[in-house]
Amino acid sequence: MGIYRNWFLASRPWSFTMTAISVSVGSALAAIDGPFDWPLALLALLSAILLHAATNLINDYYDVVNGVDTVQAATAQYRPHPLVEGLLPREHVRLVAYGLFILAALIGIYLTLVCGVVVLIIGLVGLLAGLTYTAPPLKYKYVALGEVSVFLMWGPLMVEGAYFVQRQSLSISAFWVSLPFGVLVALVLLANNIRDIDHDHRRGIRTLAILLGHRLGLNTYLSLMVLAYAGILVLALTGVLTMWVLIIFASFPLAVKLLRQMKRAVPANADALTAKLDTAFGLLLVVSLIIEGLVG
Repeated sequence: MGIYRNWFLASRPWSFTMTAISVSVGSALAAIDGPFDWPLALLALLSAILLHAATNLINDYYDVVNGVDTVQAATAQYRPHPLVEGLLPREHVRLVAYGLFILAALIGIYLTLVCGVVVLIIGLVGLLAGLTYTAPPLKYKYVALGEVSVFLMWGPLMVEGAYFVQRQSLSISAFWVSLPFGVLVALVLLANNIRDIDHDHRRGIRTLAILLGHRLGLNTYLSLMVLAYAGILVLALTGVLTMWVLIIFASFPLAVKLLRQMKRAVPANADALTAKLDTAFGLLLVVSLIIEGLVG
């Protein structure tokens, strides 16, 4: 059972919550606008999760190969990291990652045939983004583009993709709704990179946090978190969403607590704490959309 546990942990399953939320937001918005197809929604979710798992594995593989993730790294101190711990062969991790990419692509091809070519375009962007995150030739995570990619993937692209699978069209409302959650998901990576400024700098990596510096990076983190909540308020006041969306502010005390904690000292699990806030924020967003669909 140990080997299965190691593979399960290596895929970082706790991070799939963000993918499930993004796909659910797009699907819920589509359900508000018309008929809903559960099999298509579940296939879209499965494809997105497979792509996410593959990206996690290939990211860890190249982080280890490039000497970024080590037993001394903060990431390996607070979460299981089977690859760093030598519990999984590196090449096996790389091959499994490619296998998961292929499975995600096969589902994407089916959805393209059923729903339209936009699914193919969005899927190819996601596939390339996942493959080249830390892998050559781009390795764009190491040149301060990680947060931008995460924002686009878990914000507009994933939400619009799930919407398109249902409606075979894109939605400007889905685009606006995707932005606040996309910002919060990007802040998970920014929190990670602020914590790891010294570690990454010693390894010659350029992250957004390194370019901004600790103080400006932290101010950017704080400002974007506030902006995400302000965006929800704007969506409610402009009628893009109903006032039900304001239940998201039930998570605001958690945000305030995290902001205060980050200002005092960036904790070792800053990314995990940010992800916890994302989950609360995102689940409340999905709940608000379900209520909107049921009662208007």
